[in-house]
Amino acid sequence: MSQAVVSPNMIRPGKNSPLGAHWMGQGVNFALFSQNAEKVELCLFARPEDGEPVRTVEVAHKTRNVWHCLLPDCRPGQLYGYRVYGPYDPQRGKRFNPAKLLLDPYARALTGKVDWSRGTALSYDPLKLEKDLALDRSDDAAAMPKCVVVDHRFEWDGDQPLRTPLGRSVIYELHVKGFTKRFPGLDPKLQGSYAGLAAPEVMEYLTGLGVTAVELLPVHECQPEGFLLERGLTNYWGYNTAGFFAPDGRYSSSGTLGGQVTEFKQMVKRLHRAGIEVILDVVYNHTAESDHLGPTLSWRGIDNEDYYWLVEGDPYHYMDFTGCGNTPRMTNPDVLKLIMDSLRYWAREMHVDGFRFDLASTLARDEKGVDRLSAFLEILHQDPVLCNVKLIAEPWDVRAGGYQVGNFPVDWSEWNGRFRDIVRRFWRGDSGQVSELAYRITGSSDLYCHNGRSPDASINFITCHDGFTLYDLASYDSKHNEANLEENRDGNDYNCSWNCGAEGETDDRGVRQLRRRQVRNFISTLLLAQGTPMLCAGDEFARTQGGNNNAYCQDNEISWVDWALREENADLLEFTRRWLEYRKKHPCLRRTRFFEGRDFGLDELKDITWLRPDGVEMAAGDWSEDFVRCLGFVIDGKDLREVDQHGRVLTDGVFLILLNAHHAAIPFTTPALDSGRWLCLMDTTEGWLSEQRLVEPGGEYSLEGRSVALLEWSRK
Repeated sequence: MSQAVVSPNMIRPGKNSPLGAHWMGQGVNFALFSQNAEKVELCLFARPEDGEPVRTVEVAHKTRNVWHCLLPDCRPGQLYGYRVYGPYDPQRGKRFNPAKLLLDPYARALTGKVDWSRGTALSYDPLKLEKDLALDRSDDAAAMPKCVVVDHRFEWDGDQPLRTPLGRSVIYELHVKGFTKRFPGLDPKLQGSYAGLAAPEVMEYLTGLGVTAVELLPVHECQPEGFLLERGLTNYWGYNTAGFFAPDGRYSSSGTLGGQVTEFKQMVKRLHRAGIEVILDVVYNHTAESDHLGPTLSWRGIDNEDYYWLVEGDPYHYMDFTGCGNTPRMTNPDVLKLIMDSLRYWAREMHVDGFRFDLASTLARDEKGVDRLSAFLEILHQDPVLCNVKLIAEPWDVRAGGYQVGNFPVDWSEWNGRFRDIVRRFWRGDSGQVSELAYRITGSSDLYCHNGRSPDASINFITCHDGFTLYDLASYDSKHNEANLEENRDGNDYNCSWNCGAEGETDDRGVRQLRRRQVRNFISTLLLAQGTPMLCAGDEFARTQGGNNNAYCQDNEISWVDWALREENADLLEFTRRWLEYRKKHPCLRRTRFFEGRDFGLDELKDITWLRPDGVEMAAGDWSEDFVRCLGFVIDGKDLREVDQHGRVLTDGVFLILLNAHHAAIPFTTPALDSGRWLCLMDTTEGWLSEQRLVEPGGEYSLEGRSVALLEWSRK
């Protein structure tokens, strides 16, 4: 790594665009936005741990609120940070402090982590307000990460976006480290890394499972909170962003002086070659600087008033819509530009295929609340790069008016929290659920039909990183978060007190079998439902966190995928694979338009027909009966035609799906169609059947308690 020795006559004005540090082939251009700063210094460092720069350069040129300069002898690998001068008056929202080394918001890579042991330099005692009101003159450069000038050159070898239609997508949510840390046979040097995720044996597993996209928990550079490190914990999930352009160095096997950028690109290229898209879980709704007593790492010290949404009439405090202390000021054009530039960078230069926006409602807020016509949503709609990638909203935040499921624009799909909730309630055995369940498993037309969206706008999920694993959901009556060292007070109590259908069972073996059946019920409901399914990594073979439903701080065996369970639960893994394969072959299970409930003149069947257990079509009054815990439906898919990737025309037939959430068996009368019979292919009491079970039309099928059955009509 070469280091610049800069003399005053070597410094050139440079340009105010693009923002960040960019190697121009002959020197590096530095550009930093700050409207209210009075002076800006660029500090160049030799090593990540250094507190003294090898040179400090005054950035003397300012154009349109951007401070800029060009250093001709600077090269990729150079470490740097900023000191920004201005008034320090927190009660007026002004927090300039040149004693604090600041990260470039546009840095493409960071090296090192915050050294929280240097207490007073970075954080304050929340019980002593006067410490925050007085200027802290202690220098924190040695405790701070450093920004890295990156060489952006990379040979993509013709890599192009896959653009897999949502209707054919199966999303697999995973944590880069947790998924690969214990992967069998993986080179130890690659465990927990981007390169590990792109290793041939890992990709073989993903393609063999049948997923089309990996959704990565946050890979933007994250800074773990000091209070977690003091407890021997860390911010494992990564929802504490310190850099919107920098891939997190924690997952790099290539070092953190720019190697993480190349390694990330190589991962994307290899996944694309395997036919797998890369979706990033992005956190633009808050930053690692937390609330008014939090550390000064970047934005706060560069221009607090511009970057953050301050409380009107009390600019000492921050608006907080996420429970994490602060909110970027999305109504400021320069903050909006920062986020849009970040998204375009990851899509255009890092080749990612889409984004899942954490607590996305926050990004659409203005002074009056959540605005469906907000500048952020409007700009995304018009952007020529981002209009072609997948946009997935987590459509809520934690403040009033934040729950916006079904309200995002036509370009967006959404995590469907109502799907998750109703499926859990139904299989728990709650009464009065079938009416809403019907909406959810047919694509949630009540949520997405009104503004031109199709069923694939609904990202269907039952579990995700946040909460119980699928097996734990069926196994625990209460959360067990003791390892988080908060006396088990953290985490959501929702859907604890599980009744997994063990009525009448007195032995452990019977209870375990019923738990596994419930897991098969969950997986079946997810994959038979219209919409875009999302699996949480390891749920396909009963991954467990020991009942911890808030493992955000557990970078250890609690959260890491235990691949030994793949062998122990090979039958469950095969069950999931078979479902994904079956779903791929049948367009009627992933329709691109909503059911219409009308007759196409084929066997006098509607496109969907709902049935009571006696085989009679559901009438209006049947949906309101609280005691109903069993229903079936027939899908007529013969009107559907689809051409697969090999040019083959896929047609479909008629399918009968039966669901029984009652603890006792219920005889279900099958519809009597002409010239054929029903073949049972799958029953969750057993799994996929090795031999198809024949059921005569109009006959009874014994649907066991807590089970799903799939039957296909055959004319043979």
